Amino acid sequence: MTDEMFEFEYPRVLSIAGSDSGGGAGIQADLKTFAALGCYGMTAITALTAQNTQGVRAIHGVPPDMLRQQIDAVVEDIGLHAVKIGMLHAPEIVHTVAEAIDRHALVNVVLDPVMVATSGAVLIENPAIAALVRELFPRADLVTPNLDEAALLVGRPLNDERDMEAAAHDLLAMGARAVLLKGGHLQGEVVSDLLLMPGGALTWMRAPRIHSANTHGTGCTLSSAIAARLALGASLLDAVQAARAFVRAALEAGAKVRTGAGSGPLNHGHAPRAMQLLPLR
Repeated sequence: MTDEMFEFEYPRVLSIAGSDSGGGAGIQADLKTFAALGCYGMTAITALTAQNTQGVRAIHGVPPDMLRQQIDAVVEDIGLHAVKIGMLHAPEIVHTVAEAIDRHALVNVVLDPVMVATSGAVLIENPAIAALVRELFPRADLVTPNLDEAALLVGRPLNDERDMEAAAHDLLAMGARAVLLKGGHLQGEVVSDLLLMPGGALTWMRAPRIHSANTHGTGCTLSSAIAARLALGASLLDAVQAARAFVRAALEAGAKVRTGAGSGPLNHGHAPRAMQLLPLR
């Protein structure tokens, strides 16, 4: 087939992350988010997890060469417009992803430093944390830690917005190009997120707290929505703002739905868009 036969292409987003057998987070949440926002989703699975709404029962890591093969197969044939990176449990997996970013000159890279599941299960080995900072912070366009992950990265508790601002600057000094620090774990009826852009421009984003027991996969969904918006051509600020709105709507739509006995998923399909078409490059 020749390009003369075609006029369009889909906005394509690759998720490099772990699989959630319960369907609420990880690869499964990413694919639901991409589809809901009109993007074509692809995957490179880093680990299999046996989990549900109540917790993680087991983790089985994918060998680095198999991860490399997945990424190469997708990029070399289908190509992509953005990348979301999630669970990377071991240093060799981090290194494999960093090499792939360089090898394929990947763009619009959103890194969600997944370290602890909503249930409290630890999802990353300690040596992988240092590798994540060293190898992926400088290669990602945006890093999206929650409060607990940021506290682990900077080595101190974060108790208020002043602490958040200091931590965001520290993460930038550690090599991140831009940081979205999510403040949902702070107490109070207002949720405050902080976006620190390259060059140090700060944007606070505040909204009333949505009370829901169904918050499993919120971070995965947010980072995936940001990557999808970047694939569609949005600026980083616009992508973050639109992604936050999508997550809030998904939280509200799923708040009264029971799925399992623990922390249930968001309603990713609350307002699906048709697959978008971009002019063929």
